[in-house]
Amino acid sequence: MAVSGFEGFEKRLELHFFGDDPALLQMGLRKLDFESIQEILQAVQCTVVSAVGNSYFDAYVLSESSLFVYPTKIIIKTCGTTQLLKSILPLIYYAHHHLGLTLCSCRYTRGSFIFPKSQPFPHTSFKDEVTYLEETIPSNLCYRKASIMPSKSSSHSWHVFTASDESHIPYDHENELFTMEICMTELDPILARKFFRRPGDEKTGDSAGKEMTELTGINEINPEAYICDFAFDPCGYSMNGIDGDWYSTIHVTPEDGYSYASFECVGSITDDLVHVLRKVVQIFRPATMSVSTTSCGGYSNDMWTRVVGAVEPMGLKCRSCAMDQFPAAGSVVFQTFTARRKST
Repeated sequence: MAVSGFEGFEKRLELHFFGDDPALLQMGLRKLDFESIQEILQAVQCTVVSAVGNSYFDAYVLSESSLFVYPTKIIIKTCGTTQLLKSILPLIYYAHHHLGLTLCSCRYTRGSFIFPKSQPFPHTSFKDEVTYLEETIPSNLCYRKASIMPSKSSSHSWHVFTASDESHIPYDHENELFTMEICMTELDPILARKFFRRPGDEKTGDSAGKEMTELTGINEINPEAYICDFAFDPCGYSMNGIDGDWYSTIHVTPEDGYSYASFECVGSITDDLVHVLRKVVQIFRPATMSVSTTSCGGYSNDMWTRVVGAVEPMGLKCRSCAMDQFPAAGSVVFQTFTARRKST
């Protein structure tokens, strides 16, 4: 095992299911009992530290990142040395045998690990991850593609694997929804200190998390969202935001030398993307940053130019932009930025 710090870069898995019983689909995966969720997370090697839900979905803050459970969709993000892909088989089992649901779409994404040699199998390389995915997901997901989207910064390549059953494409083509994943490294050290607990503060993780949310301005990114937050001891922070059927999530590893923060949300093209991006950059002031936007349709020039227009006035320069199309799974635009003071 390599000597290293904590791995901030998350692995992200999104699974969609379908079923034939309309009554069952009203709750679907949300009917999984907590013991089953704990068993699934045990395979990944993480636990639930806080949870909240509304009429649309349930959101869990994990010991390593987040879990979102919708009736027919589940999203798991985990950091550190978790074995995220080992959640697939138990999820398929519980969904099928307990709920009568069948997997129809799988999407796996991640950035470039800071400490790749510390990762356990199957996360030892993207090739190993793809092989594991190919062997694990059912054969009905026949439209498959794996891609490493490059950038000028080797530390911010984007890894994508998708697999879909074309007859059950889960993405909404009418509403131009997108998922935006932001990865930030080399955070401003003064701002990063706000994510350290004060020694002997005697606060709970929940109350210390709430304090960090307000102190940093995270609560102003989307003032409409209900925030479930948690501060780790001695440092580190996670939050899930709930706004109707849309989620947002932030995870922070603030230690010097390998500082990292991520922000993810779902939204529509017409939303105030500029405000969100600028607020995120203002909170963390990263030296290097990547933005990945996944949409159900084709490439949106409007999207990537909006991202550039929002970020560059904040002192970051767009260094690269890559686009790729995934069969029956939409398109991905991947952009990298570095601080103007930082050399290319």
